[in-house]
Amino acid sequence: MTTTSNPPAPSIDGAALLNEVEAFHRRFNVFPTEGAYVAVALWDAHAHLIDAFDSTPRIAFLSPEPGSGKSRALEIQETLVPNSMAAVDASASALFRAVSGVEGERPTIIFDEIDTVFGPKAGENEQLRGFLNAGHRRGRKMYRCVGDGANQTVQGFPSYCAVAMAGLGSLPDTILTRSVIIRMRRRARNEKVEPYRIGEHEKQGHAIRDRLAKWADQVRDRVGGIRPAMPEGVADRPADVWEPLLAVADVAGGDWPDRARAACAELVKASQTNDKGSLGIRLLTDLRDHVLIGVDKLPTVAILDRLNALEDAPWADLHGKPLDNRRLSKMLAEYMTGDNEPIASRNIRTAGGVLKGYFATDLLDAWQRYCPPPQEAATSATPLQPSSEALLT
Repeated sequence: MTTTSNPPAPSIDGAALLNEVEAFHRRFNVFPTEGAYVAVALWDAHAHLIDAFDSTPRIAFLSPEPGSGKSRALEIQETLVPNSMAAVDASASALFRAVSGVEGERPTIIFDEIDTVFGPKAGENEQLRGFLNAGHRRGRKMYRCVGDGANQTVQGFPSYCAVAMAGLGSLPDTILTRSVIIRMRRRARNEKVEPYRIGEHEKQGHAIRDRLAKWADQVRDRVGGIRPAMPEGVADRPADVWEPLLAVADVAGGDWPDRARAACAELVKASQTNDKGSLGIRLLTDLRDHVLIGVDKLPTVAILDRLNALEDAPWADLHGKPLDNRRLSKMLAEYMTGDNEPIASRNIRTAGGVLKGYFATDLLDAWQRYCPPPQEAATSATPLQPSSEALLT
């Protein structure tokens, strides 16, 4: 008696399939750049392969105003990724239980209106931020006490999963640095898209999703062993973010490896241009570029006068009041001098006596480590007042 085995499934052309994913997005979405279409298509494919990678980048569709196509972008992604889970207003506990498999297979989280979670009126939401940060890296767990009263035990919940987000404004820095950022805009009058009809088009998206799943099964062993070459200048955290997407492009072949690297260079550069850094880095940069120019030291009172007078700077209105001596001291103490001591005020001898102030030499190491390169023509936005100069004579 002879037995027959099923013939292997025909090989799927990865490049052609990614072209199809991209074309499906183009029917309903207007993204700001060509690189954004490439990144989104690669992200959709990577969601089917995240167990082959050490990390999974978040993707964030952000805009300053409503009506910019963010939710529609997520809606299309929802049809293309595996086991999508809409998570508007979901709690951190609900999410990490879902990722742990309480509701079945691990989901791909589609989180719309993320600004209601991290916006200025939403509070800190540290648990959810911790979940999104931890879930970027394979093997990270969220630890919680489980049980009642004295019978509680510590249990680790897996958090590794793919997450796509959309919202107004921005996100916490720790999430932004783990994300591919697509800054959406309202469509211009000459930019047209096909109306999305869920009853008709959802099925079309699911058909593509199913082919992505089959392709992922065919290439999973190959994609996990790839360490893709990065475009020049892409390193550290941006390289971590893009490595899975470039690996997908390399396995797909065709023109996708070249397009993926062009998109990587474009979007990483855009994110760095838009990244103003933390408030502490803004303080260090303003001190270098607008305050301690042409002087090696300055009394604290003069520094505060100049910082609070800067236009387009946050210092005159920090939570309703201007930057003061105590807040300045606390912020600078977070950074170190070249001798690895916290930056602190020192005595400065002036014509009127001894005043507390800051020395440029104490800030030099922090400037070199944290601040962007100085602009060639950086000048002070507010001239040093005669009264401040007199303090140093």
